[in-house]
Formats: sequence, C-alpha cells, structure tokens
Amino acid sequence: MNGSKTKLAPMPSVNFLPERDLGFPPVLECRSLGIDFGGLTAVDNFNLAVGKTEIAGLIGPNGAGKTTVFNLLTKVYQPNRGAILLNGVDLLDKNPVQVSKMGIGRTFQNIRLFSNLSVGDNVKIGLHNQIKYSELSGVLRLPAYWKQEKIADGRARELLSIFDMQDLFDAKAGSLPYGAQRRVEIVRALATKPSLLLLDEPAAGMNPSETAELMENIVKIRDMFHIAIFLIEHDMKLVMGICEGVCVMNFGNIIAKGTPDEIRGNPEVIEAYLGKRNAHDAEG
Repeated sequence: MNGSKTKLAPMPSVNFLPERDLGFPPVLECRSLGIDFGGLTAVDNFNLAVGKTEIAGLIGPNGAGKTTVFNLLTKVYQPNRGAILLNGVDLLDKNPVQVSKMGIGRTFQNIRLFSNLSVGDNVKIGLHNQIKYSELSGVLRLPAYWKQEKIADGRARELLSIFDMQDLFDAKAGSLPYGAQRRVEIVRALATKPSLLLLDEPAAGMNPSETAELMENIVKIRDMFHIAIFLIEHDMKLVMGICEGVCVMNFGNIIAKGTPDEIRGNPEVIEAYLGKRNAHDAEG
C-alpha cells in the first residue's frame, strides 16, 4: 500500500497515468465530459484518465458531483457533452447493460443487494454474462443447466474466498452485517469480469479494522485480476494509503489532480474541504 510513492507521468493530453501503465492505452479516458440538469451544470469539463492497473481516487465535498461522474461512466446518465472511452472504445450511445458487458463493474453508495437471496445467488447474478445454457434448458432444468449452475457455484465460491466469505455462500444476504454486505457487493461486481471496477464509498459503514482490511483487499484485487480500480471515498486514510492518482472535484469541476502527496498540500483542495476562512486559519 505505497500508492503515494508511485510516480505519475504526463500523457499527451491533460491527464496522468502511473509510469508502469504508459505502455498501454488508458482503461478509461474522459474528455471534456459534462452534464446539465434543468439548466444546472452538475459536471463540467471533466478530463481524466485511469491507467490499465491503476488504483485511482475521486474525492471532494458532498455534492461535488462525484457519484454523477460514476453515473455518467456507467451510462445511467447520458452526458450532454464530451466523450468516454473504455479501453479506447467510445461509449457514445451505449446503455448500462452494454457498458457492463464491455468491462465496467460497479458498486453503489447505497447497497443494492437482493437481500432475500443468498450470498451465493447474489454473486451468481454478476456471472449472468458468462452463463452458457439456453432459456429452454433453464426452464426444463436440462443437464446443460445443471452443468452451468455447478460451474457458477464454484466460481462464486472462489470469488467469495477473496474476502474469506465462502462459508457464507448459503446465508441470506440481508442478514449479514453492513460491512459484510459491502464486501458481497464488491464480489458481485468482480463476477462481471470488469477491466475497470468502480467503487462508490466502499468503506462506508465500516469500522477502522474493516477499513484496513478493505484497503489490503483492494490492492489484492488489483494485483490478482490485473484491473484498474476507480473509487469514491471520504475516508482520507484509505484514499491516501492506496490510491496512486487522486482527482479532486468541487461544484462539478476538477480542481486538482496528482499523487496523494501533491493533493495533501494543495491550497485549493484544503479550501474546498475547510472553507476559505477555516483554510486560512489552518495555515496560520
């Protein structure tokens, strides 16, 4: 967890990537992305790149536009302007289902598990793109159905083992503690085989011990699956501990980008979080 020591190198555009990812196209590139709601600009001129194996953070005060950015990336919202490229492919006119199939997995600020289903079934829902039996086989429970179900069960248990949760396969998802439900949601997102994993406040509701374990597991996931992870988080210890590049938003605009060390001492970032007067007092 030495993200703050990673060197960032400039791209030909206004973006930065970890040096180790410079030989590859960015997994994600946003170009002048923006959206308005009823004449109000929620996100404007959002330019960002995320490297192929980067752990990147998106931070900012409440209402800064962070979750709106995630909704744009997953095409829950269609942008009014700008472009989103996933592995070099423009997501113009794509819908959320298509974007998921193309390689973006996501968790949500508010947990969205099927609480009455088992943990295993929740994870298997994320495997839907990989199920290879026909509708007829599913309805009639033909051998092809049971073969694929067995494969899905094994894959779900394997993914749950990342968090040592394989023994909870048959437990009802809604009966788990809040932090455990968060972990199941991450596993379900991983089941879609993403090249980019979006985590919206993954440490919310977790105690310090759970957060420390989560930090280790995020790095583990990146290294195990060789994917990029882009997260929104208010826990600065987590962000500064594992993120290599950090992007800061305020009032729908990017106000700073850089390494954790660069962001820590940025006057605009301090002012955005503390307010002008309090920031001045903090400096004094």
